[in-house]
Amino acid sequence: MRIALGLPSRIASATGELMLEWITRAERGPFSSLVVTDRVVSQALEPLAVLAMAAGATQRIRLMTSVIIGPTRETTLLARQAATIDTLCAGRLTLGVGIGVRKNDYLATGENFHRRGRRSEEQFALLRRLWAGEALSADTGPIGPPALRPGGPELLIGGYVPAIAARIGKWGDGYMAPGGGEPAAMQKMWRDILQAWQDNHRQAQPRWVGASYFALGPIAVEQATSYINANYGYNPELAARRLRGIPTSTEAVETAIKRQADMGVDEFILRPCAEDLDQMKRLAEVAARVS
Repeated sequence: MRIALGLPSRIASATGELMLEWITRAERGPFSSLVVTDRVVSQALEPLAVLAMAAGATQRIRLMTSVIIGPTRETTLLARQAATIDTLCAGRLTLGVGIGVRKNDYLATGENFHRRGRRSEEQFALLRRLWAGEALSADTGPIGPPALRPGGPELLIGGYVPAIAARIGKWGDGYMAPGGGEPAAMQKMWRDILQAWQDNHRQAQPRWVGASYFALGPIAVEQATSYINANYGYNPELAARRLRGIPTSTEAVETAIKRQADMGVDEFILRPCAEDLDQMKRLAEVAARVS
């Protein structure tokens, strides 16, 4: 199983200089991918802009969103952005897409929160068409640069609801599992995905990418608590649940990695709760031991 590194782009104090340092150090290994997350109503850096920086600063490591909140974005622009980044990084982009759970992200973009599932299905169909070089309509031509692989960038679909399996079977290349899911529920979802894959007569196998936050070092618990409160404090029950699942020691990180590998996950994202570069160094030591 491969280990992917989250970038601290959701931390309000993150700067371009800091992002570039994380990116260039991660390029040297042992991580498989660099990963960014998405929010609209926040002071976080915009994730696709961060990946554009990473595309120009790396040659080896893959670039990933986990996840873009697709229904908050205009679809033709998202298609162009993803295809452009994939071109700039020579086909190393994995676009993880989800629908999000916060109403204010939809209020901020003028989209209908209650229609987000249906809108995501419309987006997946259109993204695949545009990435295949088809015209948007009879009145327009192709939109975005030509795809580097058939069907466009790798597309992973995230979420917990049962409809996710059908969406992956029809449009996705695999499952982007949100962090915090119980193993039994995740394995049930994966069985449903494999069935949907078969029902749609898909070839090869879908990919499964898991995720977790982490914090390491002498003040790991404080860093994890601060990060979770800043990002999930609007829902104390959710914040407490998220915090309980965060590994805050090397032993706990190793256990989390083993649990994911035992479930059959192909790649496991570990997202830092602090921007301190020491977090990457400590995680790299763990990743080197278990890989």
